Amino acid sequence: GQTQVAIDNFSFTPVTLTISAGTTMTWANHDNVQHTVSAADKSFDSGAIDTDGTFSHQFTVPGTYAYQCSIHPTMTAQIIVK
Repeated sequence: GQTQVAIDNFSFTPVTLTISAGTTMTWANHDNVQHTVSAADKSFDSGAIDTDGTFSHQFTVPGTYAYQCSIHPTMTAQIIVK
C-alpha cells in the first residue's frame, strides 16, 4: 500500500489514506515554505518541515488520526489505521 503523503501546493495528498497497523507513514514537503504534520489528538507532531524535508511516524493503534499543518490550519487530512 501507499506509505507516503505529499505536501504540495498547500495540501496533503492523499487527503484520506487507509493503512494497516504497524505501517510507517512518511510525509514529504514539496512546497517552498515550511509545513507541519500535527495530529489533532497530539499523538504526533513533526515540527516545521523544510522544503524537500520529510517526517515519518509509525501507526500501531487502529483508529482515525486527523491532522493538520499548524502553520496553515486550513490544510487538513486524515490517516485511517485498520
